[in-house]
Amino acid sequence: MKELLGGKGAGLAEMTRIGLPVPAGFTITTECATNYLKHDGKYPASLRTEVKKNLARLERVTKKKARRREGPPLGERAVRLGRSMPGMMETILNLG
Repeated sequence: MKELLGGKGAGLAEMTRIGLPVPAGFTITTECATNYLKHDGKYPASLRTEVKKNLARLERVTKKKARRREGPPLGERAVRLGRSMPGMMETILNLG
C-alpha cells in the first residue's frame, strides 16, 4: 500500500486493518499528489468531488463539521507533499 498511499497513509491503513483505534479520515493517493506536482499545482476536477463526498462522510461519522468558526475543528491533519531525504527528520503525523 505504500506506493499507493505513501508511508504514513499506508501506516494508517494498516493500523485500521488490524483493529487499532484510528480516528476516521481519508487519504489522497500518491498518484494524485504526483499529478498535482507535475501540473503546476492543478489537481484533477474529480478530486474536488471526491474530497467533498469524503468530508461529508467524515462529518457524519464524527458528528462534527469540517468548516466551523466556533468550537473545535473536525480534526488536526498533517499534510506532506514531497519525498523523504536520508538524514532528514520525518514529518510528525497529527491524528484526531
